[in-house]
Amino acid sequence: MAKVSVIVPVYNTGKYVERCLNSLMEQTIKDEIEIIVINDGSTDNSGEIVKKYIQKQENKQIIKYYEKENEGIAKTRNYGLEKATGEYILFVDSDDNIDTQLIEKVKPYMDKQIDLIKFKLQRVDEEGNILEKVEGPTFESNTGEEAFNAMYSQDVLLDSPCVYAIKKELFTKNNFQFKRTYHEDFGLIPLILLVAKSVVSINEYLYNYTQVGNSITRNEDYQKTIQRMEDCLAHYDNMVTTIKEWQVQKEAKENIKIYYTNAILLNLNELKKKERKEYIKQIRKRKFSQNIKARNLKQLIKKILLMIDIDLYLKMR
Repeated sequence: MAKVSVIVPVYNTGKYVERCLNSLMEQTIKDEIEIIVINDGSTDNSGEIVKKYIQKQENKQIIKYYEKENEGIAKTRNYGLEKATGEYILFVDSDDNIDTQLIEKVKPYMDKQIDLIKFKLQRVDEEGNILEKVEGPTFESNTGEEAFNAMYSQDVLLDSPCVYAIKKELFTKNNFQFKRTYHEDFGLIPLILLVAKSVVSINEYLYNYTQVGNSITRNEDYQKTIQRMEDCLAHYDNMVTTIKEWQVQKEAKENIKIYYTNAILLNLNELKKKERKEYIKQIRKRKFSQNIKARNLKQLIKKILLMIDIDLYLKMR
């Protein structure tokens, strides 16, 4: 079996981190797994919990523990990638957990050397009760472009690295890294999808995403909201520059631009009047309306609305 590196960034998740580690250590297939836990400068007792947990394990070698100053999840994931020796990478956030059969379920596809293996996510509360199962298409091996188009067309969760087993060479061969402070997933995962030679999507709910009040996506710090918007625009600019050089089919190029455009426009609802006005100015500057391809009447109407009234455009999503 291909060796798997599980990268677990930890920051102030003392309440959940042991449950996360249990789900990794209790995998039904344990051969060739390494768990890379990086304490990103936690100020609570997360680090102590992890160290005590490791000491209790019979096979302490499975877990590799590192500590560093707080730099955010993007740099922490990159740090984990540098330490990883596995052929495949799994990302698990320390306030979440995974099904104990996850590696067993994806093993057949790793044995076939599939570049990306996508599984499904369910949202759970802090006690582990299921709140929502996130749907999406399932398919056997597609190219990355076919997979992106299939998932994009159903408006499915594309950008979380936590719902993929990813061949490490996709990072190393393409010099991919997580960038920016916020929405680092949004900026990178769609690009990884496009360069993958093979992707499968399986009908298995294997990742449990815990709804936690202090998640970045629900953070009440307005300055972080503003930073997230700025990061999204930077990711968009990077995407446009990057795919310009790639030999990617026209439909996939159009779809990834529409995907970024819609995601960025939805963020407008989080901004106050002053910042919203500036954000719209930046959107106009980038000529987002050119990204909407009028393949049918509805898309033609949306294209026109985006040019004249962004609020009306959003209502038609």
